[in-house]
Amino acid sequence: MKNKATCFLLALMISVLAVGPTFARTDDEPLTLDQKKAAAERKKAEDKKLAEDKKASEAAAKKAAEDKKKADKATAVADKGKPAHSDIENIGHRNINAHSPNFTSIQNEIALGKQAAAEVERDVQLITDPTITEYVNRIGQNLVRHSDATQFTFTIKVVDSDEVNAFALPGGFFYVNSGLILAADDEAELAGVMAHEIAHVAARHATENQAKGNILQIALIPAIILSGGVLGTAVQETSQILLPVTMFQFYQKSEKEADFLGLEYMYAAGYDPAATISFFEKLQAKESPRKVSKLFATHPPTEDRVKAEKKNIETVLPDREQYVVTTSEFDKVKARLNALDVRKPAQEQQKPSLRRGSGRPGGSPDPNDRDTRPNTRPEDRTPEPDDRPTLKRDPGSDTH
Repeated sequence: MKNKATCFLLALMISVLAVGPTFARTDDEPLTLDQKKAAAERKKAEDKKLAEDKKASEAAAKKAAEDKKKADKATAVADKGKPAHSDIENIGHRNINAHSPNFTSIQNEIALGKQAAAEVERDVQLITDPTITEYVNRIGQNLVRHSDATQFTFTIKVVDSDEVNAFALPGGFFYVNSGLILAADDEAELAGVMAHEIAHVAARHATENQAKGNILQIALIPAIILSGGVLGTAVQETSQILLPVTMFQFYQKSEKEADFLGLEYMYAAGYDPAATISFFEKLQAKESPRKVSKLFATHPPTEDRVKAEKKNIETVLPDREQYVVTTSEFDKVKARLNALDVRKPAQEQQKPSLRRGSGRPGGSPDPNDRDTRPNTRPEDRTPEPDDRPTLKRDPGSDTH
């Protein structure tokens, strides 16, 4: 048995030694002709597929570039009739003053505004009710964040005045009349007027128009000097008319730009832009039938402004599913202002009222006084027959 096992193992070893070199030679043996042809075909197929993939990728990239070019061209054609700065997606990151003459630095503009604000606050009565002031400030600061005026820090205050108005001084010193809040039917209307004033600050219209006036005055000097004599005098007298008329045109252009930018800002903040139209139409219904020549008007006609706003809403602002129209807080603030307004007459009897343009003791107006500026508080004066009327508070405006 032992001999048989030994013989079996010996035979197995001889078999391994005999077959092993055969397997070892298999890897080192050269490929046959058929194998070489098959390998070449596989390589050719792989190279062809890579070339086709590259070609398809290049074709796709080329098509994408052509589609983009067509889209850009279509956008350019569509934008051809749009106003400048229609790129609302870039609000806050665009330079809307790039091509406007302005010789005043930002720091000096803020200093000018601060000085003017101190003068304003000496002449007006501010509302200090924290509920009202905090609300108005919050609305304004939200609009500023969605504007191009991010280089300015805004100070927003509420003026106790029945006049339907708001005004912003250079550098971001912003005042909202209580009469404006009471005249607005909803928060979007209030936001629309505030956005318009913020646009004036963003576009730096005050110092820009000052620079334009200076340039115009300088431009007229050579004509006056070179003409000389009677002609020079005539040119100088003509320039005294031309300069104000041209400045009125500058003011109207500024108002148009503020209308457009304000529309963008309130839209960007989420408000219904149609509110600007409803408020303009409200003012238009109360306007005096006495018309002022466009040459001497600081604002474009309200009818023209309404048409422009409608066109800009249709052509510039993308549609949205929903907008902010009003809030319950707006209604509460109006009710609070109405309550303050009711208490005002009794309080006014106990303190003097500040008047402007009064040249006689006792506050009676001087007929020779040429100061036509309005009184600090509109209720302290009797409106002239030709005064432009302002909206009066509807007694039922605090109920909705």
